[in-house]
This record gives sequence, C-alpha cells and structure tokens, in this order.
Amino acid sequence: MDSVVVQRHPHPWRVFTATSIGVIAVFVAMSGLTVALPTLTRELNASTAQSTWIVLGYMVVTTALILVFGRLSDIVGRRPLYLAGLVVFTIATALCIVSPSAGWLIAARVVQGVGAAAVVTNNTSLLTDMFPPHLLGRALGWNATVAAVAQVIGPVIGGAMTAMVGWRGLFVAVLPVALIATVTSVMVIPRARRRPARRERFDVTGAVLSVVMLTTVVLALTPGLSSPTWLPWAYLAVGAASTATFVTVQMRRTDPLVDLTLFRSRGIALVLVAAFTIAVATYAVPLIISLYEQAADDASPFTAGLLVTPVAIGTVLAASVAGSLVARVAPRTLAASGMALAAIGLLGMTLTLSVDDGALPVTMSFLFVIGTGIGLFMTPSTSALMLTVSYERRGIANGLRSTLQNVGNLLSTAMTLAIVTVGLGAAAQEAAYGGTPGALSSAELDRFVDNLRTVGLTLTVVAVVGVGLCLAFPRHRVATEPLEFPHESLTTIKESA
Repeated sequence: MDSVVVQRHPHPWRVFTATSIGVIAVFVAMSGLTVALPTLTRELNASTAQSTWIVLGYMVVTTALILVFGRLSDIVGRRPLYLAGLVVFTIATALCIVSPSAGWLIAARVVQGVGAAAVVTNNTSLLTDMFPPHLLGRALGWNATVAAVAQVIGPVIGGAMTAMVGWRGLFVAVLPVALIATVTSVMVIPRARRRPARRERFDVTGAVLSVVMLTTVVLALTPGLSSPTWLPWAYLAVGAASTATFVTVQMRRTDPLVDLTLFRSRGIALVLVAAFTIAVATYAVPLIISLYEQAADDASPFTAGLLVTPVAIGTVLAASVAGSLVARVAPRTLAASGMALAAIGLLGMTLTLSVDDGALPVTMSFLFVIGTGIGLFMTPSTSALMLTVSYERRGIANGLRSTLQNVGNLLSTAMTLAIVTVGLGAAAQEAAYGGTPGALSSAELDRFVDNLRTVGLTLTVVAVVGVGLCLAFPRHRVATEPLEFPHESLTTIKESA
C-alpha cells in the first residue's frame, strides 16, 4: 500500500488567480440578470413565469448537481471535472447570447448551470490541495470573498451592459471572462494522481436520488411554475420521500455519495447550516434594490446595479480584515459578528425603503454594512470547514457547503419573487417585473413597496437566527497544522510500501 507525501504547489497564487476568474464568471452570470430582468422581460416579451425561470433555472440545475460533482471530483480528480465544467459553461454562455426567445434562453441557462456546478464544486477543493497550511486560511477566505463580490458586482455589470447592448449584454461580458478562465486554468492547474488504498465506486443510486430530492424541493419553493395550487405540495411530497430514501441508501453504502458521518461533527454541521442561513438572508438584496429602483423610481438598469456597489465594497474591506484575523480569532467570534452586521444592515435597508429619494444615501450606507457582514462571515466559516475535513472528503464537504449556499440563494430569490407580487393583479405584476412604474397605480405602488419591506424584514429575522448559529460554533481557532495528501507534479515525493 503506497502513500504519497508532497509539498504544495510552488506557485499556489497562480492557481488562485485562475480559479478566481472562473468563479467570477460563474457568479456574475448567476446574479447579473437581476437588474436586467425588466429589460429582458420587455425585449423577449417573456411571461412572468418565463422571467422567473430565466433567473432561477440556472440556480435550480446548479443546486441539483453540486453534490454529484462534489463526489465525482473525489473519485476522478478535481482538475478534469473543473476544466470540463468551464468548457460547458463557456459554450452555454455563447448559446445564451444567440437565444432567439425566452424558451431558448431558459434552456441555455440550464446548460450553463451544469457547467457552473462543476466549477463551484471544485474551486475551493483545488485551493485546499494547492496551498500550504500557513497560507491556506487566507486563500480560502479570499476565495469566498471573490465569490461574494462577484455575486454583488454581477448586477453592476449586468446593468451597465444591459444599458449598452440590451438583455444580451451580461452574457457578452461573461463570455470572454469564461474563455480566459478556461485557458489559464489549463495552463496553471497541475495534473494530479491519487493512490487510494482501494478504488472507490461512484454511488449512481445516490446521485439519482440527490438530483430528484434537490430538484423537487427547489421547484416547490419556486413561484410561477404552474396554475394548479396542488403542484408545489406534490413536489414537496416527492422531495420528502426521496430525501428519506436518500438518507437510508447513504447510510448503507460503503462508498456513499454523501458521507453522512461529516454531520457527526458539531462544528461542521453548524458551519454548513450557517452558510445556508447567510445565503438566504443576503442573496436577494441586489434583487430587492433592483426591483425597487426600477419599478418605484424608474431607474435605469445601470443605475440600479450601481446602487448595490456598497455591498461589494464592504465585502472586500471586511474580508481583507478577516483574512488577517482568522488564525488569531475564534471563527465563532468573526462569523457571529459578520452575521450580526448583516442583520443590522438588512433591517436598516428595509426601514429606509421609501418612495422618498432623500432616503437613498442612508439605504446605501446600510448596504455597505450588509457587505461588511458577508465578508466577515465568509472567511472564517470557509476556512474552518475545509481545514477540518480530510483530503478524501474535501470535494463532498465543499459540495455540501456549495449546495446549501445555492439552496439558500434560490430560496432567497424565490421568496422575494413570490412575496413582491402578493396582492397585485396580473397587469401590475408585469409592470413591476418590467420596470414600468407608470403602469402602476398609486395604491399598487404602495402595495409593491410594502411587499418589498416584508421581504426585508423576513430576511432580517433569518440573519438574527444565523447569529445564534454562529455563536454555537466550537471555540477553537482555525487549525494550521500541516496536512498530508497525495498529489503529483510538485517538488518532493516520498513513497513507502
């Protein structure tokens, strides 16, 4: 039985740069359509349901496949799956540009989500493999920050490009970024060869059940699917049954898709749930601001996107601070502080949503507080998770984290889209989605803004719950002990029989 002990990549920040470009492309594509939604709805003559699915279809398929790709990466390797994901994502982005109708765009977005799932699953695990222990916490923190910032600048890029070239603008901007990510990743990510004590098999049954489980659950949470009121309940029933079957199968498998023993660790379980919570609480913030500004204030897509830049600024600044503190301050302290700031920012944003333009500067200051909270949370939570699990389970551990974050993103978006149109007729709903405030009566506009405030208060409560979860984290600091793992192509290799 062989074991391979190696030094990490001699230039790990090159790998970080390459994977960061891919992360930017994926998350900008995910969030960038929020401000383009009104323009897209008008230019493609899309229905309310189609508009919803153009945004959510990408997220649904990505969420459904992350667990599958996370396990595959542990078996076939991070690099080949990551590169395949980039190629699929790039091709699908080109298809989005040439889509002739809303239906075609939804299909192209689904394919784009398949590629995104492989990228999201593997990027953190790749970095964990490449970096030495004393740099890993900083790298993981900045990796999480890049993803968070990309989500926030997505609306800015989407708004600017939509103003210049129409709804296709976002994809025109993402395509060259995806191409650069593919080329640089091929060049700098080294090939790896693992030598496990035994060959692990892929759990096909678990993979099918996980896709059914996640898809049906997120479909049940997604508004605008179909007219029958019983349909969401049917999806929930199928989701519950498949979840119970999935857990039973995983507990009996020698090589399960999801190693449920990970949840025996209180620290890992709490980090995963907290990651889900902050995603639910904060992901829909750009969508709230976009809908409010375009439907209530008749702002352009570019202006609406620009207004959420304080979130990005706050995230970057806080992450830079958290990166230097993560080895000296307990994760629970940093994460709880970040979640608390997010809650304060959400409450302030909600209370200042008004048809009065004078409140806008105050609202933007609270958006900065939200971003600060995100940046302060991401670094310690990601580092704590990836430094706790073994090499052989990093792919699936990161897959679990990414899955829960995506489910949180999806729930945050779906909940927002469902609540904002409560009490509005079909014509008013189309006007709200289409960014045409002139078509809304005074009473309808007031109802729309009240609905947005309801969303904001709901997300604030979620963030407050998240503070309690973070305070329950283990007290210890992030470990920095050297970790041994099998890897080829680096400088020192020792084998023992």
